[in-house]
Amino acid sequence: MKLFISSLFSAVLLLSCHSTKDVVYTPSSNTITTASSPSNYWQQHVDYSMEIDMDVNTYQYNGTQNLVYTNNSPDVLNRVYYHLYFNAFQPGSEMDVRSRNIPDPDSRVGDRISKLKPNEIGYIKVTSLKQNGVAIKHETVGTVLEVELAKPIQPGEQVTFDMVFNAQVPLQIRRSGRNSKEGVALSMTQWYPKLAEYDFEGWHADPYIGREFHGVWGNFDVKITIAKNYVVGGTGYLQNETEASGNKKTLHYKAPKVHDFTWAADPDYIHDTKQVPNGPLLHFYYKNTLEKDKLNNWKKLQPKTVELMQYFSKHIGKYPYKQYSVIQGGDGGMEYAMCTLITGERKFGSLVGVTAHELAHTWFQFLLASNEAKHEWMDEGFTSYISHHAMNDIMKEGKENPSSNAYNGYIYLAKSGKEQPLTTQADRYNFNQAYSISAYNKGEVFMAQLGYVIGENNLKNTIKKYFNDFSFKHPKPLDIIRSAEKVSGLELDWYLMDFAQTTNTIDYAVKAVNGNKITLERIGSMPMPIDVTVTYIDGSSEDLYIPLQMMRGEKPTSATIKPDWAWAYPTYTFEVSKEVKRVQVDPKNMMADINKENNTL
Repeated sequence: MKLFISSLFSAVLLLSCHSTKDVVYTPSSNTITTASSPSNYWQQHVDYSMEIDMDVNTYQYNGTQNLVYTNNSPDVLNRVYYHLYFNAFQPGSEMDVRSRNIPDPDSRVGDRISKLKPNEIGYIKVTSLKQNGVAIKHETVGTVLEVELAKPIQPGEQVTFDMVFNAQVPLQIRRSGRNSKEGVALSMTQWYPKLAEYDFEGWHADPYIGREFHGVWGNFDVKITIAKNYVVGGTGYLQNETEASGNKKTLHYKAPKVHDFTWAADPDYIHDTKQVPNGPLLHFYYKNTLEKDKLNNWKKLQPKTVELMQYFSKHIGKYPYKQYSVIQGGDGGMEYAMCTLITGERKFGSLVGVTAHELAHTWFQFLLASNEAKHEWMDEGFTSYISHHAMNDIMKEGKENPSSNAYNGYIYLAKSGKEQPLTTQADRYNFNQAYSISAYNKGEVFMAQLGYVIGENNLKNTIKKYFNDFSFKHPKPLDIIRSAEKVSGLELDWYLMDFAQTTNTIDYAVKAVNGNKITLERIGSMPMPIDVTVTYIDGSSEDLYIPLQMMRGEKPTSATIKPDWAWAYPTYTFEVSKEVKRVQVDPKNMMADINKENNTL
């Protein structure tokens, strides 16, 4: 769930090998190209051409899809899979049953799916599928279409799949759907048969149970036929708008180098635009039926979105497309290709906050396209980190640590007995709250605390290097750590291992002070380097830094550097030059230490 969370206190992480790519956007041709050095990294590629005809009275549509798939893998593929996400919105689906069995269901879902009538459910039915002109067998299994190929796809081979399908838009329950609580007619997310991703880990044909998405990079060419009075916005550049039969129009869009295509439509949308200097054109779609103060909030949002776009482009990497759209729709906030759908009946601060979070997702998950089912904390947590810093700057919140609420949330979870490691698959958390805190809060702390470990300037450069090296790819958890190692020169595999692969906790204490001799103690299992401030009897103070031996180095610091502390030693004793009055471990509270009470003596 891409919900803006500020105070709410996946699978084993694998090595992937990537090359560095320079991303080049060519406005005249609406294309993005990449130039890469030789590498054993590969990823699949797909080009979609789709046409649909939407009936806004029945919410049903007919579609055709021509899909050109390039097998860039070294493997022979004997089958393929498609996601049919709308099938989740049927009584008895996995999403329905899971929602009715988890101890703390999402209130937006609850038992609502189980009560849908036949004309309210969602479905995607594939009526015909051909591989290079040859009909092939396929079976719908829940939200996944299993396809038996007529002929295996060889490494390097390009094949064409032609599909005919029909679908019904479900009543708006979760992300997608029709007639939302705020009256938005169509929130069209995950609306088409979407080819599942295949990578060095194999197929990722996960059922749609409640969490999020993963897709194949490619190009989209989409024609949408809909009632003339509907205003449409979303992914892609509008090529033209033409008359169609039956009081309809056809809108033709192209979207280069994306892994999804989303749109929304409503007859009551206001459509505003705002140009980012030396950046994209921003589009805003929101209902003219909003109350006056909410309409005013949408107007005030527009210059703030310009500032947010500039902030993220400066601190992560330049936004590579020509446009971005903020659209009223959905059921909270969710990021998509070149756009987001957010609920619009919000106070101004909330409206800016949700936009900041969803816009930041353009970088963390959309351009840095991690697998949200396995590594949800990489998109939610990293997005929360950068969006909270952006809000602190742009909205002048004045917080010393913009991630402080995330620390509180993580520590609450670590003490609750409900925590599961970040390697947990997103649908397999025992509690929705544990998922949310893990993905958003612990993921944010991972990034913020990394700055404590390697130094804030090194973290800033790490984020930029991570973007430069892995945008338009599918990065894994090790990739952010390797980026940090290359920037800082430090060894950091222990940090990824303990914080993301286990539920080990950090707990360091001041054990004893005798004159000018200080003893610290490691109580928790997770190692960390230690910042200490010592206040002396004469009123002076000194900052000390105790490196962690397994880091094989130190972060940049103006503090007095003491000898290394090896993890296996539970205590560490050192002397200072004068008699001690007070000792404080982690004075800036940037360690996720679960017991702050023993940090000071």
